Amino acid sequence: MDNIKQQLKNGNTSLGVEFGSTRIKAVLLADTGELIAAGNFDWENDLVDGIWTYPLDKVIRGLQTAYAALKAAVAADYGVVLSRIGSIGISAMMHGYLAFDAAGGLLVPFRTWRNTITGPAAEKLTTEFHFNIPQRWSIAHLEQAIMNGESHVKDIAFLTTLSGYIHYLLTGKKVLGVGDASGMFPIDSAENDYCEAMVRKFDAMHASDRFPWKLRDILPMVLSAGQNAGFLTPEGAKLLDPDCDLLPGIPFCPPEGDAGTGMTATNSILPKTGNVSAGTSVFAMLVLEKPLSNVYTEIDMVTTPDGMPVAMVHCNNCTSDIDAYVKLFAQTLESFGVSVKKSEIYDKLYEKALCAEKDAGGIVTYNLFSGEPVLELAEGRPMMIRTPKANFSFENLCRSLVYSSFAALKIGMEILTDKEHVSIEKLLGHGGLFKTEGAAQKLMASALNVPVAVMASAAEGGAWGIAILAQYLRKKENNETLAGYLQNKVFADANIRIAMPDTESRAGFGKYLDRYMNGLKAADEACRIQ
Repeated sequence: MDNIKQQLKNGNTSLGVEFGSTRIKAVLLADTGELIAAGNFDWENDLVDGIWTYPLDKVIRGLQTAYAALKAAVAADYGVVLSRIGSIGISAMMHGYLAFDAAGGLLVPFRTWRNTITGPAAEKLTTEFHFNIPQRWSIAHLEQAIMNGESHVKDIAFLTTLSGYIHYLLTGKKVLGVGDASGMFPIDSAENDYCEAMVRKFDAMHASDRFPWKLRDILPMVLSAGQNAGFLTPEGAKLLDPDCDLLPGIPFCPPEGDAGTGMTATNSILPKTGNVSAGTSVFAMLVLEKPLSNVYTEIDMVTTPDGMPVAMVHCNNCTSDIDAYVKLFAQTLESFGVSVKKSEIYDKLYEKALCAEKDAGGIVTYNLFSGEPVLELAEGRPMMIRTPKANFSFENLCRSLVYSSFAALKIGMEILTDKEHVSIEKLLGHGGLFKTEGAAQKLMASALNVPVAVMASAAEGGAWGIAILAQYLRKKENNETLAGYLQNKVFADANIRIAMPDTESRAGFGKYLDRYMNGLKAADEACRIQ
């Protein structure tokens, strides 16, 4: 207690704030990596005029609310008014489209990663670059806006991601970590910068449009882990802490995306390491030993926070359907006058999933709240299918919901393992799906046929990861790599639980996946329902 109090007073701490799909989380770490305090703000994206978006005023409110809760926890637990912090990092959902004019005005509502409205642009750029450009990427959104003839394009002065925007508000710097930048535009890992040949290609494609900007004029500058990305300005300090207790001048690490913070939080930085992040979306990332032999629309090529090439299988949908059923179960119990915490319902759902039949008894659920490019579905409709002979039990329903959360991921992963023969020693899991100890971890290991490991910090996820990147900025020694820092100073004594694939569960998931694939046409047809 006295040691942490002293660290708080001296500012020997690191603050990480991550803007996830359903929660904004702020964590404050001691120099040992120990969690001192945390604060949260729950939010949801809105479907407005066919666009998944978040209003920017809620971005600011969420930032301030999460920080205020963390600050209150520090005061309550340690009797210290938080005024000094050693370093800060901002992370957020990758991709999307935030376009601003020269005066800093938002030109169109924030278009998030969840939108599947850029198919023609993604296909065009993939062909032109001979490099997969997913629909989520910022450059796909920009190209689609150009193809649509949207009038705002000529007025763009700055294009960024959510983490880059918040970082700009707090520091005044238009920069981005290389991992997050790799979800805006392809990266040359040899240079840790945007691929110059593709930048020139894009500018040449639009020379006749006579825009008053070139691509590099509007993209953020790319920085690598460990580089200084600016300092908290007086205006930024007042924005983060309206009580004006927080002092300006705090250094920032480069803002990163949730992929980069996930890699950091699971020590998955070196080649042959990999991790899977499972929350509202689910994505697996494998650090490659060599480039892939082909271009696959199901596989994104991104980077680690220090620029190493990474193959990513990203699926838009993961736990949203589980969340919906938990809410339904809670309402059912309340109708009988029984009040149960949602956390207990989640635990029971995962517990019962482990007790179910290996193939979920003939029940198939589709967790498709939005489109799913891996499945070639432009829109999503959550649904359940069961045969008349299916064993429609609570346990089997629970197992089907969990299976559905990573069914699309399995399809994408097979490209890497079967076609590219990528070696996977184990996957490190983190995110909300792994909060209940052991359950989803065991089922995922069998489904993906690879050991899945979970660390004690798994539930903290990206907020903890970006706080570690902020700590690395401040505490790294001369020429100390990020991989070396993580291995020797952060995870040297990590508590890791590993689940191995189970033969019977593997076979059961195989049957489930066959049914899942056979019903995809029905899932597609269900999109006719408005």
